[in-house]
Amino acid sequence: MAAMLLRSLLALALLGCGATAAPPDTPAAPALSFPHGVASGDPLDDRVILWTRVSGAEGPAPVRWTVYADPARSEVVERGSAEARPEHDFTVHVDAAGLAPGTTYYYAFEAGGVTSPLGRTRTAPRGPTERLRVAFFSCANYPAGFFHPYRAVARRADVDVVLHLGDYFYEYASADYGDGAALGRVPDPEGEVITLADYRRRFASYRRDPDLQEAHRQHPWVVTWDDHESANNSHEEGAENHDPATEGDWETRRAASRKAYFEWMPIRPPSGTRLYRRLRFGDLVDLFMLDGRMAGRSPQMDTDEAGWDGPERQMLGAAQERWLLEGLRASTTSWRLLGQQTVFSPAEGPEGRNTDQWDGYPAARQRLLDGLAGDAIAGVAFLTGDIHSSWAFDVPGEGYAADGSGALAVELVTPAVSSPPLANTFRRLEMDVEAIVAFMRETHPHLRWLDLEHNGYVLLDLTPEALTAEWYFTGERREAAFEERFARGFRTAPAPVHLVAVETPTATPDAPPLAP
Repeated sequence: MAAMLLRSLLALALLGCGATAAPPDTPAAPALSFPHGVASGDPLDDRVILWTRVSGAEGPAPVRWTVYADPARSEVVERGSAEARPEHDFTVHVDAAGLAPGTTYYYAFEAGGVTSPLGRTRTAPRGPTERLRVAFFSCANYPAGFFHPYRAVARRADVDVVLHLGDYFYEYASADYGDGAALGRVPDPEGEVITLADYRRRFASYRRDPDLQEAHRQHPWVVTWDDHESANNSHEEGAENHDPATEGDWETRRAASRKAYFEWMPIRPPSGTRLYRRLRFGDLVDLFMLDGRMAGRSPQMDTDEAGWDGPERQMLGAAQERWLLEGLRASTTSWRLLGQQTVFSPAEGPEGRNTDQWDGYPAARQRLLDGLAGDAIAGVAFLTGDIHSSWAFDVPGEGYAADGSGALAVELVTPAVSSPPLANTFRRLEMDVEAIVAFMRETHPHLRWLDLEHNGYVLLDLTPEALTAEWYFTGERREAAFEERFARGFRTAPAPVHLVAVETPTATPDAPPLAP
């Protein structure tokens, strides 16, 4: 009783001195956290984008960031502050400048007294560059299986930069394309993604996956979208999976998908809606990341429709096509990599053309081929996703022969991260997979290799003398455990360009340690 009286007298004394007593039911400030991890991307030779998202904030939240020289955090290189704001879904993009070229750094964020996981990133090299290691992915379907390729690449300290070529997530309702209930992989929201709130929630759902988080945490990424970041088979005017009668205006949905994408991906904030861009890696690589979906693509047409192959039909849009050809002509690097969405090389199957690919836009493809041939542009490699299978092509020019003479470029197609392999689709349609593979090899002499059965990723090893592409398969996507294996490799010189099989992977170089 005496103690209670003493506390009451002390409280009254404090009030008399001007102090304010907090009401006993005042809620504590919400705890902030970083459940979606950290990421980095779009590296230049003196800076890189650092990304995170703050959860638990009810309004603008101050965030501090720090870049370190080592994983022990013993040497601070740069630091600064930013703000997580609700109008950007509490995501943060920091363009961390003042860094040295071709250097690995470590970084972290802090908000509300809570520190994020430690990330690892790397700036682009400057000037003479002897080697670059690039991993690239496509088509990650959360309910269809585990993200084993992300985990495999996250374990590789030798990767300098990761490319994602689209279908980072799928917009479908749960179980419409892969039922993940038995695996505990049901995406949020469970319905089809249509509104801005939906797209943000789907990103958040995917970014809680530990393998995806780890791949982002360990390496800088350069990304582009394909169709499922908005809606299946999207183009400038709409999409196969968009019904205006029940889902509203296409431009509203497209704008929502773009906004969420630019919020949630570690991309240098664009001016306007333009996604296509060029990044340079010393004198070794010019990387052109293309937008073959929403920058001017004409609607898909069946080959029995009049004008399907007309010269006015666009895959990239006139402005992007002009930008690409001018950039290729001006490039002075050993290699020119084109990160893009759908298969560029002729690949007509026994059932006809896939008109969502460049086969459905032959005039647009020919304009690019004419540009490569007319200006004798060497060292070009198309890097492609979308098709849930592995392909290696010589890109044929006029007079191409099976010995590789007449090739204008090469094309390297990565299998899906976790979407069902293309062979599964053929079998569901009661088609003979082995017969399809045989048909493609017999009728397409520029096709150097084809695998329709596996999930995985591609690793590129680039030097001034050679590009080596290595396919790695990562086992059964619906089992939690996995084993990675080298599946196939091909090599080419910048000129004459032509893929030649290699039997073993390139030697793994020494690299700075992964983030602990």
